[in-house]
Amino acid sequence: MAITNVSSSSVTAHAPGDTNKSAMAMVTTLFFMWGFLTSLNDILIPHLKAIFSLNYAEAMLVQFVFFCAYAAFGIPSGKIVEWIGYQRTMVAGLFTMCAGALLFIPAASVPSFPLFLSALIVLAAGITALQVAANPYVSVLGPSETASSRLNLTQAFNSLGTVIGPLIGGYLILGVAAKHTLDVTTLNAAQLHIYRQHEAATVKFPYLAIALALVILGLAIALYKFPRIDATRDYRPIGDKKDTMWRHRHVVLGAIAIFVYVGAEVSIGSFLINYFGQRDIGGLTALRASEMVPFYWGGAMVGRFIGSAVLQKVKTGKLLALCAVVAVILVLTSMLTFGHVAVWSILLVGFFNSIMFPSIFTLGIAEMGPLTGEASGLLVTAIVGGAIIPELQGILADHIGIHHAFILPILCYLYIAYYGLKGSKVIFPEKLETKAA
Repeated sequence: MAITNVSSSSVTAHAPGDTNKSAMAMVTTLFFMWGFLTSLNDILIPHLKAIFSLNYAEAMLVQFVFFCAYAAFGIPSGKIVEWIGYQRTMVAGLFTMCAGALLFIPAASVPSFPLFLSALIVLAAGITALQVAANPYVSVLGPSETASSRLNLTQAFNSLGTVIGPLIGGYLILGVAAKHTLDVTTLNAAQLHIYRQHEAATVKFPYLAIALALVILGLAIALYKFPRIDATRDYRPIGDKKDTMWRHRHVVLGAIAIFVYVGAEVSIGSFLINYFGQRDIGGLTALRASEMVPFYWGGAMVGRFIGSAVLQKVKTGKLLALCAVVAVILVLTSMLTFGHVAVWSILLVGFFNSIMFPSIFTLGIAEMGPLTGEASGLLVTAIVGGAIIPELQGILADHIGIHHAFILPILCYLYIAYYGLKGSKVIFPEKLETKAA
């Protein structure tokens, strides 16, 4: 992928030994915004579940369609980057997100659960474009040996968005809705429609404000002069065959790691409000439980700031494996306990989630040279794990209970530990072919 095609207004980048801090600061705003919007799904799930009387598996369709957009638009977004460059792809992604946010207004007016899902697909399509453009762009804004540290720093602001999102969403959506809750089984069809219309209307103002913010941010990104990145150098040995990303095991295994990581992180975050509402866990109301969710995402934010410094000295793979093992222990603790122990052990998982995505991402695109863009598209496509795994956990929760359904994230973290220790090692295809011969 020709990743030097940024835009006609781009300026020459700094030397490879320097990190362009102003460009990083600008791109960091995008990380914040998509974190904010993604975490609002954790508020929408219990809200729409109550409005439309959904079971867990049906409610998880919110995450399913949202993250399926990554599978649908990940690789096409990579092609768009190749076609129009990083900067214009970021702008296009922001305006697509704006369109998705505006679609929440008619969805709430009807109200219609399928229309809500359609709005989420459009919103996620825009976020996908941002991810495909912004993640590798940050990785090549400075020295390759500190790429993981830079991406952890920008992802820390992504986590800041995921902390603020549930707080604002909980207040504006669940806070207002909580004042009007009633037993829907006592309503006739006409009354039920009016009730749903009234409750769904609480999403209109938040998403209208979000749409306005996205327009402003899109214009700011369009007018900013981003540096032109020279990433055409190929540091990999040149073989006899035409190289593709599929010949690099650390890329393919990294895509699986992204799949299971995002699936585990989203599954846990999506179930927190309902999990804390269980009588033997927290016994909390939806509004009170929504106030606990930021501790989960806040832990990831703090961990990424710390991880950005630690990764200057510690090998990325080893730290990734350590965090995954601790996450397994914490989720298992929550499964085997009740009350405050179960609540805080699951919330603490967020801290150890912190460095996982940026670390897997940088390990997955390591030493890919001109194939960096294609590898990035594959890794972003793997974010579809956030659609599949929460849905599977929703089915498990319906059959074996929400408490025991957390066995699924445990399996995901075990694979991530393997990737950090073994699967992420860069082995050039030529060496594998030589060994086989």
